Amino acid sequence: MKIAVFGAGYVGLVAGTCFADSGNDVVLVDVDPGRVEALRAGKIPIYEPGLEELVRRNREEERLSFTLDGGGAVRGAEVIFIAVGTPMSDDGRADLRYVLDVAKTIGQNLESYKVVVDKSTVPVGTADRVREEIARHTTLPFDVVSNPEFLKEGAALDDFMKPDRVVIGTDSERAKGIMLDLYAPFVRTNKPILAMDIRSAELTKYAANAMLATRISFMNEMAHLCELLGANVEHVRKGIGTDSRIGFPFLFPGPGYGGSCFPKDLQALIATGRQQGLDLKILGAVEAVNAAQKRRLGEKVVDRLGSSLRGRNVAVWGLAFKPNTDDMREAPSLVLIEDLLARGATVHATDPEALENAERILGHLPGLHFHTRSYDTLNEADALVLVTEWNEYRRPNFQLIRQRMRTPIIIDGRNIYPRATLESLGFTYDGIGL
Repeated sequence: MKIAVFGAGYVGLVAGTCFADSGNDVVLVDVDPGRVEALRAGKIPIYEPGLEELVRRNREEERLSFTLDGGGAVRGAEVIFIAVGTPMSDDGRADLRYVLDVAKTIGQNLESYKVVVDKSTVPVGTADRVREEIARHTTLPFDVVSNPEFLKEGAALDDFMKPDRVVIGTDSERAKGIMLDLYAPFVRTNKPILAMDIRSAELTKYAANAMLATRISFMNEMAHLCELLGANVEHVRKGIGTDSRIGFPFLFPGPGYGGSCFPKDLQALIATGRQQGLDLKILGAVEAVNAAQKRRLGEKVVDRLGSSLRGRNVAVWGLAFKPNTDDMREAPSLVLIEDLLARGATVHATDPEALENAERILGHLPGLHFHTRSYDTLNEADALVLVTEWNEYRRPNFQLIRQRMRTPIIIDGRNIYPRATLESLGFTYDGIGL
């Protein structure tokens, strides 16, 4: 099948590459000449395990190409995916200007029947707006489909190749048949393809992310209560996670959720409710808990070192919002570092993949220093704060850490370190909900 994907960012690049790897001819369209040139040269603009090799292989086998020519891509495709960005507006709503720009390009270049697929995370009603925009520029037949993505950064290739489910929103049997054929190679293990009306498909993505974000904020609120009551959140987590109605996924306490999806999608869903005259109180509370949780690690530093941190050195391990990505969007580390610097601390930070993005966002701040080697952050450190649980941070040399630090305090934002071992080595240990 001949496929065009508009948007060579995270979702578009992963989807386009995976479609190419299943034997389709895919052209990825982007408006950034630098990005297109880099992709043609084999340079990947994001960090996602396994993606660079997959792009290279499909480029070499001529199933995957990159272009600035959106009109040509439309004319040469049977299925057109819209996977451009939908940034958050000031009022929390998703900004659809880029989606509608692509719809205009499609309408202006349509020369035969096409299936147009909304792959970007978009609010309910977007398919109607895309259909209207295309129809302004053509009288030829086409169908619009909602096909939301459910990719986890750091595991996106597996999520696409072996999905839990595929959601297809359409009111056209013709478009449904084409989409079923396109996704058939990915659901050979009998994972479901859920065909539904378009508006339900559009809402499904937001509802899924809202539920996952709710679990995270719920667990973080329980962790805070555990600290006040003298309980242990790890015991509580196991006690409720073993309930088959609840389960363990997304039931870990931590410094709050971040990334490109949960914060933006909750804001967009809350804004959608507001447009309908509905105050989504639970989701508002989820957001409030998450905002407060992002300040908990900084509060723990203050509890140990005092409200003024002048003359104090704080090491921060992990900057990306989660492991196996370089994504800094809404990362808890941003709030932590700004809080520490505001109190006068000197911060020494490291991350295996996100240093370049972190420096672009925070590099102008005085008192902040980045290091490529994690142990180099520890010289004369008064506290080490673990924010992101990269594998290389899970079993470090604690004796070496103890030797390098001035004040042996470890604040474990992910509860991955053995408390008893650290305390036997002379550390003061502080976790989340412990």
